[in-house]
Amino acid sequence: AVLGVMGGSGVYDLPGLEDVREERIASPWGEPSDALRIGRIGPTQVAFMPRHGRGHRVPPSDINYRANIEVMKRAG
Repeated sequence: AVLGVMGGSGVYDLPGLEDVREERIASPWGEPSDALRIGRIGPTQVAFMPRHGRGHRVPPSDINYRANIEVMKRAG
């Protein structure tokens, strides 16, 4: 991926993301909020992470920020 986007409250999917595949990437910090959704918007490769998990199932105090950032880095 070239561009990484983390969605906040209410942003569980990235409009316009095409050719989407989900990928779970391991992190030494534990589980991230959700699987990455990797695809493209136009010619740009994008990795999207819903910070609270789809459906807002991870409250702000329980977000594993280190794991989320590590997974995005590993996705490129």
